[in-house]
Amino acid sequence: MSFYEKFVQNIRLRRFFVLAVVIFILFLARSMITMILLTFIFTFLALHLVKCIQHFLKIPSLILVLIIYSLIVFFVYLIITNYVPILAKQTVQMYNSVVHFYQNPDNNDNQLLMIIDDYLEKSNLTAQIQNGASMLLRYVQDIGSLGLSVVLSFILSFFFMIEKKQMADFSKLFLKSDFDWFFQDIYYFADKFVNTFGVVMEAQFFIAVVNTVITTICLALIGFSQLPSLAIMIFILSLIPVAGVIVSCIPLSFIAYSQGGINDVIYILAVILIVHLFESYVLNPKFMSSKTDLPIFYTFVILLISERLFGVWGLIVGIPIFTFFLDILKVKPIHSANEQLDDSI
Repeated sequence: MSFYEKFVQNIRLRRFFVLAVVIFILFLARSMITMILLTFIFTFLALHLVKCIQHFLKIPSLILVLIIYSLIVFFVYLIITNYVPILAKQTVQMYNSVVHFYQNPDNNDNQLLMIIDDYLEKSNLTAQIQNGASMLLRYVQDIGSLGLSVVLSFILSFFFMIEKKQMADFSKLFLKSDFDWFFQDIYYFADKFVNTFGVVMEAQFFIAVVNTVITTICLALIGFSQLPSLAIMIFILSLIPVAGVIVSCIPLSFIAYSQGGINDVIYILAVILIVHLFESYVLNPKFMSSKTDLPIFYTFVILLISERLFGVWGLIVGIPIFTFFLDILKVKPIHSANEQLDDSI
C-alpha cells in the first residue's frame, strides 16, 4: 500500500490536513473575508426564510426568492429615501446649533457649555483636528468598502438562490472526482459549521428582538417620532452582537439633540448604556449558552477573546467556530441535526 493510499484511509489525519488547507486559503483571502461572511449570512438567512415560508405555503422556490429579494431592495430604498434625509437634516441642525453657540458664547447661559467653550479656546487643538480629519477620512473609506461588500454579497447571494438546484447538481460532481476524499471532507466541515452557525444565528435573532422592543419602548417614553423606521434600524444593528447597540447610539443621539437638546441626548445615552450592559452581561451569555449548551462563563470568555482577535466579526463567528471545533474534536457533538447542508444546496 502506497503512502498516498495510507494517507487517504487515515480519516483523522486526512481531515486535519483538509481543515489546515481551508484555514490557509481563508488566511490568504483575508482581505475578502467580509464579503465571504456576508455572502454566507445572506444566503443562510434567505435559505431558511424560503424553507420556513414553504412549510406553510407551497410556493415554488424561484418565485419566493424573487419576491423576497425584491422586497428587501424596496425596503432598503424606503430607508434610504425616507430615513437618511431626516438623519442628514437633523445632523445639519445639530451642527448649526453648535456653530451658533460657539460664535455667540455670551448669549448662552448654559454653564456646562460655557466651560467647554472656554477649554476649547485655551487648548491648541489644531493637531487633534488634523488627526481627527484623517481618521474621519479613513472611516468614510471603510464605510464605502463595507457598502461595496454588502452590495456584492447581496448579488452573489441572489444568484446562488435562483440557481440553487444547478449549484447542488454541479457541486455534487466534486464528490465523485479523483480527489473525492478532499471534497467530501470539505462537505463534512461545511455541514458542521452550518449547523453551529444556525444555532448561534437563532440566538442572536432573539437578542435583537429583545433589544429592539426595549429600546423602542424607551424611545416612545422619551418622545421620539419616526418609531417604525428607528425600530427597523435598531433591529438591523442589533443583529451585530454587542457592537450594534453601541453603533445605534450615533444616529439616535443626533435625533435626540434636534428634538430635545442635550437633555434628550443624555437620556438616550443612558438607555443605550443600560441596553448594552443588559445584552453583554445577561442576554448574550444566557441566550448563547442556552442555544449552544455552553456554560455562561465559557460563552462570555469566548466573546471577549474572539472580539480581541477578530474585531466585530469575532463577536459574530466566535461562538460558531468554538462550537465547531468542539464537535470535530469529539468534545461535544452538535444536536441540531435538522440543520443540514443538503437543505442549503
